Amino acid sequence: MKTLFKLRILQSLWTPTSPSRLFHKDNRRLVSQIVSHYESINRCEQELPEHFNFASDVLDKWSQLEKDGKRPAIAAFWWINDKGDEVRWSFEELGFLTRKAANVLSDPCGLQRGDRVIVILPRIPEWWILNVACIRTGIVFIPGTSQLTAKDIFYRLQASKAKCIITNDTLAPAVDSVLPDCQFLKTKLIVSEGSRDGWLNFQELLKVAPADHNCVKTKSQDPMLIYFTSGSTGPPKMAEHSHSSYGIGFTVSGRYWLNLTPSDIFWNTSDTGWAKSACSSVFSPWSSGSCVFIHNMPQFEPTTIANTLSRYPITTFCTAPTAYCMLVQHGVTSYKFMSLRHCVTGGEPLNPEVMEQWKTQTGLDIYEGYGQTETVTICANVKGMKIKPGSMGKASPPYDVQVVDDQGDILPRGEEGNIAIRIKPTRPFCLFSRYLDNPEKTASTEHGNFYITGDRGIMDEEGYFWFVGRSDDIINSSGYRIGPFEVESALIQHPAVAESAVVSSPDPIRGE
Repeated sequence: MKTLFKLRILQSLWTPTSPSRLFHKDNRRLVSQIVSHYESINRCEQELPEHFNFASDVLDKWSQLEKDGKRPAIAAFWWINDKGDEVRWSFEELGFLTRKAANVLSDPCGLQRGDRVIVILPRIPEWWILNVACIRTGIVFIPGTSQLTAKDIFYRLQASKAKCIITNDTLAPAVDSVLPDCQFLKTKLIVSEGSRDGWLNFQELLKVAPADHNCVKTKSQDPMLIYFTSGSTGPPKMAEHSHSSYGIGFTVSGRYWLNLTPSDIFWNTSDTGWAKSACSSVFSPWSSGSCVFIHNMPQFEPTTIANTLSRYPITTFCTAPTAYCMLVQHGVTSYKFMSLRHCVTGGEPLNPEVMEQWKTQTGLDIYEGYGQTETVTICANVKGMKIKPGSMGKASPPYDVQVVDDQGDILPRGEEGNIAIRIKPTRPFCLFSRYLDNPEKTASTEHGNFYITGDRGIMDEEGYFWFVGRSDDIINSSGYRIGPFEVESALIQHPAVAESAVVSSPDPIRGE
């Protein structure tokens, strides 16, 4: 049964005939079948295999299909930057590089299964190599945004007890400045063309590393990933995910919300330090055998986005509502997005007016989804469903999503309450395992039979969810979650500040 489940993971994502079915000229019946299948997944058995590893059970399978000529002849990874540099890898090449990187982590770095590694890199190819290399070795991957300060890095190193940190020239000085007080850190690995005292050089080690590596046989519930997520009353919490929670949980998102097939080239603009990147730049597209497209832009520019969508054969696009707002204000009617067929968004509410303007200017709908660091996709609008502008869509399988009161009792439809996921009698595998070293905070998310997301919303009579706001003081600006406590703590350090309080204010572009 468990072996069959593992096979079904791959078979449900793609069969050799599925791409042609998705673009059949008589697609009204197909769309109805897709929606029916999507809504029936909740009734499927959720027994997990004892062992699961995304690298060996998904990526290596796509590599074999590629060799057998059963996957379209497109890259698995396609990276560009504003300087004209370009990188393309097949799944086979991705496997080759990540096996070498796995040996770098295991040998020169001296890391073992279960050790934790903080990786703070921008959108450069090495981030993807190291992500998969950690999965292959059973090392726990802890991403961080390049916006982190020395104080932020120190807190994360101490809280996670990470044995290794991997970053670039920009942040290496910040790491060195806090190094004397980091009692757990053993190894520093730099991604740089030059050398730095006290640091191992990743590129140099990768060149000479052996290419043979046996993937660790990880259990489905072994820890794979930790994200630091902002809180309203304290420092960031460590949300821990297992190999199955993201590795299997995002397969539904890839196939339905993102509408991906092995023929697709998918561009997600998220920063590598955020959970949206795990969803839309790693697990969802590669579960579907799609190409991950990355443009390493120094900053967001509507002209750059529009030119990239025009110049490259990108079929599916994901960016924040703020970015769509900037794009429609810039105006994209003069651009020809010849390959683009599907657009999605998440991270913050999408203004219905922006959705309408995008449709007018491009002819394409925007399919909004909703999730959080602790979960996979909770709600989504999928192709074939009626879109209600302003709604986050319907519950995404395999979650049972409800709106409940503060005691965990389900509220009537149309009433505002807490957006919640049923966790009893069976906790969904695609939910975070815990807040590491914080059992009280973990327990506080559970009310009755439900996990409480911390967001307030309404479910209407047709099962569509509508976002109302946060139940705490977290500020959501352009999809970035900002904890008031962290900002207040920074302000209070200034000698001229006696007390501080931080609240959000409305912003027409960024939301808050």
